Amino acid sequence: MRDKLVEFKNVSFRYGEDEPWVLKNCSFEIYENEAIAIIGHNGSGKSTIAKLMNGLLFPQEGAIVINGRTVTQDSIWEIRKDVGMVFQNPDNQFVGTTVQDDVAFGMENRGIERGEMVKRIDDTLSAVGMQEYRLTEPHKLSGGQKQRVAIAGVLAIFPNVLILDEATAMLDPRGRTDIMKTITRVMAERSLSLITITHDLQEVVQAERVIVMNEGAIWDEAAPREIFEKKAELRQIGLDIPFVAALSDELQKAGVPINHEALNHRELLEELWTSHSSM
Repeated sequence: MRDKLVEFKNVSFRYGEDEPWVLKNCSFEIYENEAIAIIGHNGSGKSTIAKLMNGLLFPQEGAIVINGRTVTQDSIWEIRKDVGMVFQNPDNQFVGTTVQDDVAFGMENRGIERGEMVKRIDDTLSAVGMQEYRLTEPHKLSGGQKQRVAIAGVLAIFPNVLILDEATAMLDPRGRTDIMKTITRVMAERSLSLITITHDLQEVVQAERVIVMNEGAIWDEAAPREIFEKKAELRQIGLDIPFVAALSDELQKAGVPINHEALNHRELLEELWTSHSSM
């Protein structure tokens, strides 16, 4: 039985008294070492959830509990020790004059011993493929390289919960794959919980559970396969489905005997091989 790390209890939020509600009575739970994807159309409330979880915003209604502590103005600095967040634009997170200084910044604020800091800088920069740039000034890096450094800086503080808010959007497909492999490995090593807010459907299918947002409310919550079976309904709320799932659907319509919905290339090839072998 995994421990509960995050709980939203009937959370509602709006950016001003005269503004519409961005979140409406949202309730969900996230557990230790669980990978969650949050998806939805632009303006559905995804990024607001991330900012509430990290204490950048506070709900007008309801409560948020992180690792047993309710998120308040008084608890926020302790909460942020447990929650690491990487934004879409890495320039918003850089504070150091060199890459290694930037990765060290969060650890310095937490009073981590110097020898341990050096080890974590080496480990995290190696993990994201940026070791050779450790003395480079961040503004001289490409967009993808900056994002790798931002992810390294968050991983170095050893959070219990890692939030990626469109954090791989500036990476090419191979870079996205490499980063997600690194994060998956770190999850296994540290019992880290991952919350991915993304439009990349390949990241979504790798999650254990998907939370679908629509107009500020939770539209559905289930495993990726169950979510993407609702193709027509997803399209009605402005969302797409993975290419392989769409291709699988078209093959079935064309009379190809596929017994199960495929979500990735490997599954589709296995289904095609099985159907061919049985003919």
